[in-house]
Amino acid sequence: MSAMAKSSSKPRLSFKMQTLAALSAVVAAVALPQVFHLLGAASGLGTALGEAFLPMHLPVLLVGLLAGPLAGAAAGALSPLCSFALSGMPGAAMLPFMVVELCVYGLAAGLLRGVKLPTIAKVVIAQVAGRAVRAAAILLSVYAFGNTQIAVATIWTSIATGLFGLALQWVLLPLLVYRVEERR
Repeated sequence: MSAMAKSSSKPRLSFKMQTLAALSAVVAAVALPQVFHLLGAASGLGTALGEAFLPMHLPVLLVGLLAGPLAGAAAGALSPLCSFALSGMPGAAMLPFMVVELCVYGLAAGLLRGVKLPTIAKVVIAQVAGRAVRAAAILLSVYAFGNTQIAVATIWTSIATGLFGLALQWVLLPLLVYRVEERR
């Protein structure tokens, strides 16, 4: 039996707990970027801090890893929508792509929740899945539907700009998962 097929014995959370976890993640995923945008505005960097640190991604990946695919996917899909409704961010042109990307992050992290792999591997797999689906959605939008509001180069620039945030997730998420699971 391969390592990918092995699963650990993590208890399945009740629907109520998954819902509370998803709602908590949405609140965090809406609030954290605002902190970064305020710091960016105060320092003259604008939205650059949010684009570099990817603060919306952290709670979505975390809830997927801790609460499972339903909570992760729901938090991932709802977070950018709630943020847009409350703050106008992310911008309308990027909103559908962020919804898809974050939904896949949460779903993939949640599906890997019970798989016996190091947490960092789960994070990387979820990141690759989310970014790949986002890239596919952008390519489809531009080439199949003629979207002129977004450039294909956005795929590469967002990865390059967000490298620090991705690396931060590699450090923070395994630590957070370890702390939460140790308390259980």
